[in-house]
Amino acid sequence: MRRPLRRPAKRPFGRRAGTPDARPADARPADASAHLRASRLPAADALRLGAHGLRTRRARTALSALGIAIGVAAMVAVLGVAESSRTRVLDQLAKLGTNLLTVAPGDSFFGDEVTLPGTAAKAVRGLPGVELAAATTTVSATVRRTDRIPEEETGGIVLTAAEPGLLEAVGGELAAGRFLDQALVQYPAVVLGALTARRLGITRPGPRVYAGGRWLTVVGVLKPTPLVPALDRAALIGYPAAHRLFGTTRSATAIFVRADERTLVETRALIGPTAYPQHPEEVAVTRPSDALAAKAATEDALTALLLGLGAVALLVGGIGIANVMVIAVLERRREIGLRRALGATRRHVAVQFLCEALLLSLLGGALGVLLGTAGTLAYATSQQVRAVVPPTAIAGGLLASLAMGAIAGLYPALRATRLSPTEALRSP
Repeated sequence: MRRPLRRPAKRPFGRRAGTPDARPADARPADASAHLRASRLPAADALRLGAHGLRTRRARTALSALGIAIGVAAMVAVLGVAESSRTRVLDQLAKLGTNLLTVAPGDSFFGDEVTLPGTAAKAVRGLPGVELAAATTTVSATVRRTDRIPEEETGGIVLTAAEPGLLEAVGGELAAGRFLDQALVQYPAVVLGALTARRLGITRPGPRVYAGGRWLTVVGVLKPTPLVPALDRAALIGYPAAHRLFGTTRSATAIFVRADERTLVETRALIGPTAYPQHPEEVAVTRPSDALAAKAATEDALTALLLGLGAVALLVGGIGIANVMVIAVLERRREIGLRRALGATRRHVAVQFLCEALLLSLLGGALGVLLGTAGTLAYATSQQVRAVVPPTAIAGGLLASLAMGAIAGLYPALRATRLSPTEALRSP
């Protein structure tokens, strides 16, 4: 009986039967997790790839970064200039105080001009919450450099009778010379405001000016007084001399009052009935520091407007980055296809181009912060104020540029991931 033929056992392809696998253990993909571990893209490598893409196209990188830098610089400079200006106002308020009140005659019920009694200043000084009070009265005489200048060409200079305590009451300072005291108020001596001295061309005591047919000797020059700008355009003379030379009365045009901060509201309410008991409603009491606060609020509104313009410039820079990245994807299709063929995943390609966009925007943001800071320093130097660049402006500028770069680089990165490796390698 014939035995059935046995078929030889199938040997594994590529090696003899009974011999072990010749490949080393680390060359055999044991499972899917080992394959994933082999295809990781560390953060350092992603940053290196993004930086390489920027270095190979330096001119395009510089122009794109400049677009972001302009927007960030505008935002940082606007915030820096606004904060520097606000600091100047706050410094002035801290130095001059917010407890200065100005008392002036208002309008009557029929719109007629009101005149304060000659005893108004003395009565106001007697109030419990009043620390200082000094009166001024406008003199009906024009001030000119010489008697050769026509009388109608006054230059806006007002001759004003003032009490010796005026300088301390308004928190003013002398630029040169001395202020009116108990001795000088008896003589034809004047103290010029800052603007008056500049218009008359006088910087030191000694020269004479002509007012109402009289020659007056300059004994002092004031520095600018931010709380009372009217004094900058005045020439101050003592009450006794003004009465003797021009017939000026003690009826005050303005009374400047320094009150206790703790009782400022109560004192302000009592000044009207005290200065003019017959018609307290015809007395206007204002606080000059409120004008500086209103000025700061106006600057805040302007700052918001300029920040909007800076945001528009930043948006334009982001659009420029998006255009550059889209062009970069089209130009580097073969590179993308080769990386995909060598094992790079879609996520790796997306991370590469997103890192490139983020690095580009960060470069522009850092340059913009430097430019904005330089602009703030230049403004502060020209205006002689403290330069203040808020940390929020620096951090906000960098974060805004990064956010804009992420948004601008998202679409090009997604477009790069949709490229097929075979089609990318076939592209010219």
